Amino acid sequence: MIYDYCVIGGGIVGLASAMKLLEIQPGASLILLEKESGLARHQTGRNSGVIHAGIYYAPGSLKADFCRRGAKATKDFCRENDIAFDTCGKLLVATNALELERMHALKARGESNGIAVELLDAAELKKREPNVAGLGALFVAETGIVDYRQVCEGMANAIRRQGAVIEQNVTVNAIRESDAVVSIGAGARSWQAKQLVVCSGLQSDRLARMAGMPVEHQIVPFRGEYYRLPASKNQIVRHLIYPIPEPDLPFLGVHLTRMIDGSVTVGPNAVLGFAREGYPKLSFNPRDVAQYLAFPGFWRTMRNNFRHGIGEMKNSLSKSGYLALCRKYAPSLQLDDLLPYEAGIRAQAVMRDGTLVHDFLFLETPRMLHVCNAPSPAATSAIPIGEMIANKVVGKQD
Repeated sequence: MIYDYCVIGGGIVGLASAMKLLEIQPGASLILLEKESGLARHQTGRNSGVIHAGIYYAPGSLKADFCRRGAKATKDFCRENDIAFDTCGKLLVATNALELERMHALKARGESNGIAVELLDAAELKKREPNVAGLGALFVAETGIVDYRQVCEGMANAIRRQGAVIEQNVTVNAIRESDAVVSIGAGARSWQAKQLVVCSGLQSDRLARMAGMPVEHQIVPFRGEYYRLPASKNQIVRHLIYPIPEPDLPFLGVHLTRMIDGSVTVGPNAVLGFAREGYPKLSFNPRDVAQYLAFPGFWRTMRNNFRHGIGEMKNSLSKSGYLALCRKYAPSLQLDDLLPYEAGIRAQAVMRDGTLVHDFLFLETPRMLHVCNAPSPAATSAIPIGEMIANKVVGKQD
């Protein structure tokens, strides 16, 4: 059988792309291939579970538009599929004079993006969040929380209802494009499709090379390490509590996050990983490390971010250092409050000149589209991202 579409990758971007392809072309044949035994096992299922409002992104940018539309689309999808979510709001807390200055710039940016942002002084912050300390804060009411693994299951059910096939435990090891089809191999098994979409996240550069694409980027894994607070601290905050981010860094900093199950997590940091999919602490994969050590852009990135990287590594190795980051705005936390929680790994695309890729990165041929970078917040923005990908692919059809 020759499928109309094959999608590689069972994270939220792959599933949203498949869902939108079948909405645009009802009745099309589609197969989705996932190498794990379940969906959303990597970046999608290991993030903070936040539905971002879009305050951080440049006004008029694709990221700002996608985040705003994606937040609404995600909430609508949850309502339609009986998936629990909570629009609990977020506070971005300033703890020093520089952060206060950045806070006012963020307020202006959020308002330019059409997002309601409320400026709080220290007294109002203390009134709303008695356990949080700061000189002031921005309140973003539209921010929410959800379990993105449940969202992915909802998307999988939606595409199955449209007749799609989802194959798990499939590790693709061959991709070959001809004039008429793309052939995909996984050991002794193979499939053919008129169009291939690859949403492989942490493996995006490898699958693109496998398909013969001109790859100029390298995926460098960054671990996002979290802690969970004890159940006795589940009411420590009423909202999500974020620091004011550093504008030159792609990471948002350690934050207190209410989870949809009622628990509270602290994190993530952003520390260089030694394995793309090694979630336990001190995981090491020689192939992964050798590959990025041989890439010239890695060394340029490390040089440009040396001070920050050393600080992140130090706080990863020292629980008390991590606690100090949290106590900047949550001073009541103690070392014993930081309980083990699963880590996530971010697929950071790096170019040869050392530039961190903050925008979308696609590689295309007449019959393939490789999503080599889907920038944060890709989970929030997945539905409009999937729509964009689907429109690109449908436009290629004979």
